[in-house]
Parts: sequence; C-alpha cells; structure tokens
Amino acid sequence: MLAKDKKQQIIKKYQTHKGDTGSTQVQVAILSAEIDELADHLKAHHKDHSSRRGLLRKVGERRRLLRYLRKEDALAYEKLVKSLKLKQARKLVKTTASTAPAEDFDDDNVDIDEGNTEE
Repeated sequence: MLAKDKKQQIIKKYQTHKGDTGSTQVQVAILSAEIDELADHLKAHHKDHSSRRGLLRKVGERRRLLRYLRKEDALAYEKLVKSLKLKQARKLVKTTASTAPAEDFDDDNVDIDEGNTEE
C-alpha cells in the first residue's frame, strides 16, 4: 500500500492537468509504484501467495491501461513508458534505432532490388 504523500507526489508528477487524479498516465504510474513495493515484499516473503495474486492483478490492470493508452495517444504512451522505465521502453528504443534515416547506413553492400545484403 502506497503512503499518502508518496501517492500525491506521483499524481503531481504524472497529472495531465491541474486536479487530474484519474487519467491513464496517473493510474499507470500509481500501479507501477504499487507493483514495485509488492515485488520487494515478495522477495522477502516468498510464501505470501495472496500478495502474489494481488501483484498479478495489478500487473494485468497496468497492462490493460498501457494497451489503451498506446491505442488512444501513442506519444503519451511513449513518454510514460520511458519515464517509468518499463520493458516496453526497450522495444521503443530498438524500433526508433531501426527506423533511422537511410544516409546512416552503408549502401555499398545492399542489393536494392531484393532488399538483401550481399556477401
């Protein structure tokens, strides 16, 4: 369970406008903090199966909210995932690197007709 002051800090950091406490970004950030706390708890108390069930429920809820945010506002999704350092951030970094401008690549060994590299 998050402390009240910690929850208020998270809300203040991720709110989209003044008074925002329920936007998708805020909900995901709060769930991420709760997930981190539960994961630490389960490292110390590995037999606490009810807490493990709660953790899995929170992870599923965060996944659904992130899927919704990605569908509705891709830029906000990218910004949120990178700021929370979630696994999806690694995928985003790889895809932005692979979509770099063409002048960054060596054109000497590429067969343009087939799109394959020559060896």
